[in-house]
Amino acid sequence: MAEQKDYYDILGVSRDADDDTIRKAFRQLSKKYHPDINHEAGAEQKFKDINEAYQVLSDAQKRAAYDQYGSADGPQGFGGGQGFSGFSNGGGFGGGGFDDIFSQFFGGGTTQQRPNAPRQGADLQYRMDLTFEEAVFGKETKISYDREAQCQTCGGSGAKPGTSPVTCSKCRGTGYIEVQRNTPLGAMMTRQVCDVCNGTGKEIKEKCPTCHGTGHQNERHTIDVKVDAGIEDGQQMVLRGAGEAGSNSGSYGDLYIVFRVAPSSKFERDGSTIYFKLPISFAQAALGDQIKVDTVHGPVEMKIPAGTQTNTQFRLRGKGAPKFRQNSTGDQIVTVTVNTPKNLNQKQKDALMAFAAASGEDVTPHEGSLFDKVRDAFKGK
Repeated sequence: MAEQKDYYDILGVSRDADDDTIRKAFRQLSKKYHPDINHEAGAEQKFKDINEAYQVLSDAQKRAAYDQYGSADGPQGFGGGQGFSGFSNGGGFGGGGFDDIFSQFFGGGTTQQRPNAPRQGADLQYRMDLTFEEAVFGKETKISYDREAQCQTCGGSGAKPGTSPVTCSKCRGTGYIEVQRNTPLGAMMTRQVCDVCNGTGKEIKEKCPTCHGTGHQNERHTIDVKVDAGIEDGQQMVLRGAGEAGSNSGSYGDLYIVFRVAPSSKFERDGSTIYFKLPISFAQAALGDQIKVDTVHGPVEMKIPAGTQTNTQFRLRGKGAPKFRQNSTGDQIVTVTVNTPKNLNQKQKDALMAFAAASGEDVTPHEGSLFDKVRDAFKGK
C-alpha cells in the first residue's frame, strides 16, 4: 500500500488552519514550484502534490473525510456492518451527525462553505520579455491581456438593467435544497447546491443582454506596469486585483507577471554583479595601459598595470546592476585576456626576436615557418 500523503504538511499549515490560510499557502507554493518558473528536479512532482493537497483541503466535505479517515474518499469498507449501531443525530464518528456520515459515503452532503458566499476571481499569469538593459534599469510600460471582468451593463448582477435578481423560489435564498437519496439503510435526506440558482440564493427572471445572466464579460484589459530596476530572469511580481472578476460580489483575482530576460552580447550577470571579458594586446599587458571599458552605465577609464597576466580580474565599483529594491548598486568584474598576435609582419617578428634575445631566450621558431629567416639572421647564417 502506498504511503498516505500528509496534505497539511505538503502545504505547510496546521490541521486547524482556516480556508484563507490554506488558500494563501497554496498560492505561494504553487507559484514557487510552477513548472514554467521552477526547473529544478522534483519541482513538477511537488507542484502536483501541492495541487492535490489543495483540492482536498479546500473542499469542506473532502477535508472532513480526510481528517476522519486519512483519505478524501472516506473509509474503504464498512467492516461487516459493525460500527453503525448507537448513532444518533450528532453522535458517532467524531460527532459529525448521522446525516453528515452518510453524505460522505453517498455524495451530496452538508458543506461548511456557503455556495452563495463571495468568491474571489481566478488569478492570471502574464509573461513579460525584457532586454538585458531593461532588466538592469527597469522600465514603465503598458500591457494588455484578456480577462473575465464584471459586466458593465448590469454591474455584475446578471439581471437586465432596470430589474434585479429575486430570492430563489426553490431554495428560498439559502442556496441549498434537501434531496432524498436511497442508501443501503433506507432513504436519507442530504443537502446540495440548488440547481435553479446555482447556490447564489438569487433567481434572475430577466437576464442581462450582454452577459446573459453570468455577471461577467470578456474584455481586453490594459494596465500600467512599473518594472523595478534589478529584476532578474524568472522573477515575478504580483498586481493585486488585476486578475479575473469574482463571483457573488467577490473581489478580483491577482495578476502574476513572470519576467524573461534576454541575454546580452557583451555582459553576463549574476544578481547585481556584471561580468565583462576584455581582450588586450601583448604590449598592453607587458607595458601597462589606460583604456576605456564598456559598462551598462557607459564607457569608463580603467588602468592596466604593467605585467598583467591573462585572466586577471579587475573590479569596477558601482558599475554593476542595481540591487533589487535596494538603494545600492553592484560591481562589474572585468576579466582580461591577453591576445597572442597572429600573422606578424617582418617588423613585428624582428621586434619579438630582439625582445627574446634581450631576455636571454634562445627562441627557435617552427621549421618551415616565416620565422626561419629571422632565426638564421640572428645566428649569422
